[in-house]
Amino acid sequence: MLQGIFFSILAGIFIALQSIFNARLGEAAGFWSMNAFVHGSGFIFALFILLTLSRKINISAFTSIEPYYLLGGVLGVGIIFSVTQAITLLGISIGITIVIVTQILIAFIINYYGFFEEPIITISLPRLIGLAMMIAGLVIYQLY
Repeated sequence: MLQGIFFSILAGIFIALQSIFNARLGEAAGFWSMNAFVHGSGFIFALFILLTLSRKINISAFTSIEPYYLLGGVLGVGIIFSVTQAITLLGISIGITIVIVTQILIAFIINYYGFFEEPIITISLPRLIGLAMMIAGLVIYQLY
């Protein structure tokens, strides 16, 4: 659990930094040029890590899963474009807050219905209160 919390915090740091860096690069080079560069450099870095640190490359795994799970890269292009546009138009604080609220709501819906093989969670009053408190906290943070 502690390891999961650590990686969640690390992801938050990376996302905030990447969002700013991508927005500035997009403003200078154009958003699609930035997106291609970001994914290209990310591919090169991930390939380097794969080839230097991984003991086993399992190509057959790509044929044994639902085909829509292979859309992560396509979704990544949409994510980077959307986040950089949001930050450019709204600023990082408001843009990221809206992204976080949306992620929380979509994650809740995915878990509630069990989409994409995620475990189903039941709606309970404490969960609804917690969800409302997270959203309210983010909104209050933006307003004051």
